[in-house]
Amino acid sequence: MADLSSLFQLAQQAQGRLTEIQTRLAQETITAQAGGGMVTATADGRGQIREIKIDPEAVKSGDLELLEDLVLAAVTQAQQRAAERYQAEVKKLTAGLPLPFQLPL
Repeated sequence: MADLSSLFQLAQQAQGRLTEIQTRLAQETITAQAGGGMVTATADGRGQIREIKIDPEAVKSGDLELLEDLVLAAVTQAQQRAAERYQAEVKKLTAGLPLPFQLPL
């Protein structure tokens, strides 16, 4: 029964550290650009988009479909980078721990 108790304590510690990681990542910013910098998307470390900037030159062209594609590309890239950052942090957290389960990614 001592092994089960130790495992439970490890899981609680891991959960606490995961919460710390999530809090820290919420304060980080990740930026991605598309169209040579015509569109910039900024997300927090959890992948929530916080800002979109569009170069006025991108609007002047009048190509709305291209602008939509650039916005989508920048947002997707920012969210992907945030997810990769989160996964890297969780991987560091769980490295070497004898956990019989996976923490949520």
